[in-house]
Amino acid sequence: MSTAQKTPSVFVVGAGFSGLVAARELESAGIDVCVYEARDRIGGRAWTDERLGGHVLEMGATWVHWMQPFVWTEITRYGQEIYPSPDIEDAYWVSGDTVRRGTEHDLDVALSRVQEKILENSRDFFPYPHDPMRVVDDPTTDPELLARFRSADNGSVLDCLRDGDFTQEDIDLADSYWSAGYQGPTATASPLMAKHWGALSDHRSSLMDEQTLRFKLTHGMRGLYDSIAADIRGPIALDTAVARIVHTATGVELTLADGTTHHADAVVLTAPIGALEHIEFDPPMTAPQQKLVTEKTNSSGFKIWIKVAGHHSVIAGAPGEHPISLLRSEYFLDDENATILVGFGSDHTAIDLDDVASAQKALDVWRGDLTVLDCGGHDWVADKWSGQTWATLKSGQFFEGWSAFYTTDTRLRFAGADFAKGWNGVVVDGAIESGIVTARKLIGELSAHHRSLTT
Repeated sequence: MSTAQKTPSVFVVGAGFSGLVAARELESAGIDVCVYEARDRIGGRAWTDERLGGHVLEMGATWVHWMQPFVWTEITRYGQEIYPSPDIEDAYWVSGDTVRRGTEHDLDVALSRVQEKILENSRDFFPYPHDPMRVVDDPTTDPELLARFRSADNGSVLDCLRDGDFTQEDIDLADSYWSAGYQGPTATASPLMAKHWGALSDHRSSLMDEQTLRFKLTHGMRGLYDSIAADIRGPIALDTAVARIVHTATGVELTLADGTTHHADAVVLTAPIGALEHIEFDPPMTAPQQKLVTEKTNSSGFKIWIKVAGHHSVIAGAPGEHPISLLRSEYFLDDENATILVGFGSDHTAIDLDDVASAQKALDVWRGDLTVLDCGGHDWVADKWSGQTWATLKSGQFFEGWSAFYTTDTRLRFAGADFAKGWNGVVVDGAIESGIVTARKLIGELSAHHRSLTT
């Protein structure tokens, strides 16, 4: 005899890309969903805002690509369009007290040899880039390869350059690139993350650059996350922080910051690793999970937008001890006779994102004739609800880090870019992947449970 049962319900914590697509997927299966977002807006670490005199700029995630399968599906689904960042005329890179100058091609050539070394073994370690642990999980893996794979999670991303015929200029150039890429010090950066990026880019540094620094959305990230949110029928509660999660094998209880409690069959938590310390868990997180939350990831950097006087088509790099590690022109403002540049650095305390003098000092590393008119950004590391920019990995964290959040015996599930198996941490593609995969697994589990109760 069948007994009528209530519709399954799921809470989604966080209205970034992962939370939004998870909510959409869950609703498509007939599950009741409520989204709780601590901020006063949706988008998470993707945030299209107006800065520097009303110009539409990305405070967080920016670039997309058709070889990123999950975000490209959403771009296609919602009829969004892309356009390229501008080609660059002049390149500058710093080593010691010397500033080199050339074309963007010259810079690419200088960088290609060190990148080839840094990405070495990516094909062996990641034969299936969207299944990064395949070598470990495959019982037929050669023990020697497995040992090399595990060893590659130790040390620094630049260690491989120190024993060969690479010059200090080569090392400084690589440090410039990866200080920006890891959004933190290269000295503590796991070599495996760089190799994984390479594997996701057909093991070619040129394609890696194209995927992460070339194409932007015509209507910004806002055009995409607003479109996804519009397809969600359930409530998206803004300014609603979650303070506590009680999770069991059959359900969850959420306590909000205002003290109210709510119950559901499951919760999908999409908060970044850097924000998990602000939520109480009962039972507590596992020891490996808590270890990562306490240690934090390698992400301590920043992104800054800088408007300078005149037309300047430049790309520039400087090692991580400088405030900005990577700088490039993004927008040419003919009506203002100005250029807007975007910059990335490894230490968010090394620059004041909204201070012209601070930005000017950073740009003077390369040229003394770039006059800063305005600057701005968002300090994601200092932001309570992120605690980091994208989640890059410290030495040892590829094996002893984010993968600890994959398995659970309760109805608490983690999702988000920080936990993606593909583009982990760095781009929107990973956030969407994680949201979809987590939601679909939960749908299967809740559907099976619902069927067992009604038969």
